[in-house]
Amino acid sequence: MTAIRAALTALALTLFAAVPGGAGAQAQPAAQEAALESLVIVSGAKRNAFQVEVMRNPEQRAKGLMFRRYMPPDRGMLFDFGASEPVAMWMQNTYIPLDMLFIRKDGTIARIAENTEPLSTRTIPSGEPVLSVLEINGGVARQLGIKPGDMVEHSLFKR
Repeated sequence: MTAIRAALTALALTLFAAVPGGAGAQAQPAAQEAALESLVIVSGAKRNAFQVEVMRNPEQRAKGLMFRRYMPPDRGMLFDFGASEPVAMWMQNTYIPLDMLFIRKDGTIARIAENTEPLSTRTIPSGEPVLSVLEINGGVARQLGIKPGDMVEHSLFKR
């Protein structure tokens, strides 16, 4: 009976650690915190600060924000494509509605796709060559008055 109880306890702990909010989920934010970088969007006289995860390689860019169900309002994900080129994004396996800011190599915002549809496989094109895409929570760009032509400050962009 003791062996069965020990096995069930071990199974319960394993399952608890694997579910969102379980013990295993506690370690994940700490790992993400270490990877955060500062980014500022200058819109007129207003400076909007974000902490972003930067996706620099193909594996990171392919996963992006997939499978996440929450992102704090002052957070985002910056996709570094390494060179200016036309890009297309999608929302497959992404549960959070996002604003996608397509950014030129000089840091100016070329285009904003607002409130993209969660779980959609529809492609969202940049419309022109861009160096990166910044994903923030859906509706935040409008709420903060961020628009095409605004400047993004991050070490990725050269002026």
